[in-house]
Amino acid sequence: MSNKFLKAGILVAVLVLPAFVFIFLNVFGDNKFDLPYYFPELDETGKPKVIEGDTVFHQVPDFELVNQDSSVVIFKDLKDQIKVANFFFSRCGTICPIMNQNIARVNEQFASDSTISFMSISIDPEYDKVSVLKEYSRQFDGSNWNFLTGKKAYIYDLAIKGFKLPVSDASEYNPDITDIDEAFIHSDKALLLDKNNYIRGIYDATNKADMERLSLEIKVLYDQQDVE
Repeated sequence: MSNKFLKAGILVAVLVLPAFVFIFLNVFGDNKFDLPYYFPELDETGKPKVIEGDTVFHQVPDFELVNQDSSVVIFKDLKDQIKVANFFFSRCGTICPIMNQNIARVNEQFASDSTISFMSISIDPEYDKVSVLKEYSRQFDGSNWNFLTGKKAYIYDLAIKGFKLPVSDASEYNPDITDIDEAFIHSDKALLLDKNNYIRGIYDATNKADMERLSLEIKVLYDQQDVE
């Protein structure tokens, strides 16, 4: 008889306990997944700046570039949007095709969402004129995806100081370099920016698993900012 009661007790525990835990977490729990902030600002001693107990983090500054439709894209006009940004060039035969194909898969999930903006900035703007980017962009489908060009020095300064990503044209220092893929050096990273232009995620855009993480973290950031 005692065995029957023991089995009944175990059965009740197995069935009821998970429901109790679920109710407890939903009523009393504080279950949040937050994204980090990247690149703290540094003071004159090289230490992170802290104001009123909070670390000050880098914000991507305002900029203006031209997209594949000859429209001027003003960064501050995207202030209420989540942004995904990367650097590329259309003549790239190595990592760029992989990067933008992977980003295209992410973009497909958010292509109809006007609160999320994708931007791919050319580091070869002297070749990547508007007409070139227009033709290049035809292989991708996304009304919220801007392929951007402008002055070379301006873009390089923006990449290094604004987005904290390395970029260089080695042919400027060594004229013997004629291979376009050896000349331009740039990052394979995609960055996730929140509506206040803080960098909240860094991803290897050539890696599908990282791109899946980007898709997930866009949704996390979207939900987080939606309740702010």
